[in-house]
Amino acid sequence: MPRWLAIAPVVVLAALALLFGLYGLRHDPHVIPEALVGKAAPDMSLSPLDGGAAINVAANRTGDRVRLINFFASWCVPCVSENADLVALKASGVPITGVAYKDKPGATRAFLARLGNPFDVVLMDPDGTAGVEYGVSGVPETFAVDASGRILAKHSGQLTPEIADRLLASGGTRPR
Repeated sequence: MPRWLAIAPVVVLAALALLFGLYGLRHDPHVIPEALVGKAAPDMSLSPLDGGAAINVAANRTGDRVRLINFFASWCVPCVSENADLVALKASGVPITGVAYKDKPGATRAFLARLGNPFDVVLMDPDGTAGVEYGVSGVPETFAVDASGRILAKHSGQLTPEIADRLLASGGTRPR
């Protein structure tokens, strides 16, 4: 067997390691793709938690105000932590649609009863289809949507008052 044939796999592995290493130096793992920002929100309708006809996720029933769409779940620890900030936003007049991502209705009801319901409407996404369409990589994720249904901004992770202000400012409005 020729000597180069024995060394070839080692050379290939070294080249791949070099390529992945160079990619890692240029790639920021904290940057989350925002493919839908600036585009129309996916045209999806989901069933409300309390029953009734399906409602479009991005439907803006607030005139020209920016609406937040928050994907959450009862089993999500950061969702528990951000709930108080969402309740405060609702109290200040910010319209928020909640999408219960891969959750059961009973668990969602118990979660909202225990922590308070910050949402104008809660929609159920039991199989995660809406999450896929919106590009949700995990909960919580929050989108700012304008009156025309265009996604203005996205935040992945726990929402804080500062982040909420940034999302709302993307549409030219601030709640505080």
